Amino acid sequence: MLLWLFEQLAGYHSSFQVVRYLTLRSLLSVLTALTIGLVLGPIMIRKLQALKYGQAVSSFAPENHAKKMGTPTMGGVLILLSIGISTLLWADLSNPYVWIVLAVMVIFGAVGWADDWIKIRYKDNAGLPAKKKFFWTSVGSIGAGIALYVIAKQQADPNVSADMLDILIPFFKEISIPLSLIPFGIGFIVFTYFVINGASNAVNLTDGLDGLAIMPIVLVAAGLGVFAYLSGDVRFANYLHIPYVKYTSELVVICAAMIGAGLAFLWFNAHPAQIFMGDVGALSLGAMLGTIAVMVRQELVFAIMAGVFLVEAISVFLQIGSLRMRNKRVFLMAPLHHHYEKKGWRETQVVIRFWIITIMLVVLGLMTLKLR
Repeated sequence: MLLWLFEQLAGYHSSFQVVRYLTLRSLLSVLTALTIGLVLGPIMIRKLQALKYGQAVSSFAPENHAKKMGTPTMGGVLILLSIGISTLLWADLSNPYVWIVLAVMVIFGAVGWADDWIKIRYKDNAGLPAKKKFFWTSVGSIGAGIALYVIAKQQADPNVSADMLDILIPFFKEISIPLSLIPFGIGFIVFTYFVINGASNAVNLTDGLDGLAIMPIVLVAAGLGVFAYLSGDVRFANYLHIPYVKYTSELVVICAAMIGAGLAFLWFNAHPAQIFMGDVGALSLGAMLGTIAVMVRQELVFAIMAGVFLVEAISVFLQIGSLRMRNKRVFLMAPLHHHYEKKGWRETQVVIRFWIITIMLVVLGLMTLKLR
């Protein structure tokens, strides 16, 4: 929006052309989202408290979580609002990838909002029925997969299109899993479905302690932003032997907005949290990260950088599977962060140590750019 405005003003004075630079718009995106979050945060907290939109604590949660009862939730609305406004202000709105990510954000955010609303309004911990949640998240992820497949096929260079439909293997230049061999893009669309939904649910499962999920989201968004910038520049892409994807450069603005909005939310979500993001935030932010990972064709690198989310989700599956098949627990409690709480770690210890692990994993993911 503002990019278009400044391009019109550039016809009157050349100094307005500076806004065309992606790096400047990305920095402005961070600051815009950060400012919106910090300004609106206290207002939203007071409003949620007045409406009594408080967090319900499960009876299965660790004992020290009882004090969290009544803390305002649905704070993800603040994050999504900050990201949406910042993106609309500073991104190139002619870029189809921008609209795909925003559409995923809205669809998954709406599902999460409905889930939170039912839990709060009707005191129903089950939330939105599983079938409805599955249907709408499938609509979002499959729709994104179809849109990305169509765009990939429209690329002028057929070799680029093939690369965009294959799964790249980290640390190897010439090895990939050829999804492009499966006709009609079915393989690519199904794979995209699992990446987006998997990321969405993994982030949602991780969001159980003050600040635990939001900082890894910020860190992974920063890592994906680097890949988006490099893959959107044909010179860097050729030098680093990664696919050149025409539209990914503008994703840097969205990643920057996620960083700013996430840091603003962390201001209020740090222990002891004044607000929780709820499903409206966790489902949508995870889905956005998964979508961006598919766009830059770095799904397996994303799995490395988002390793904390991945392990948290795996811990739940292992626990459920073990209880059903052996009637025994693998962990003291799942997801994994509760296991360490049960072992005696303080909440802040779990959170900060998981942050440190995420930093290491993001650095490892970025190392794949050169170690090939």
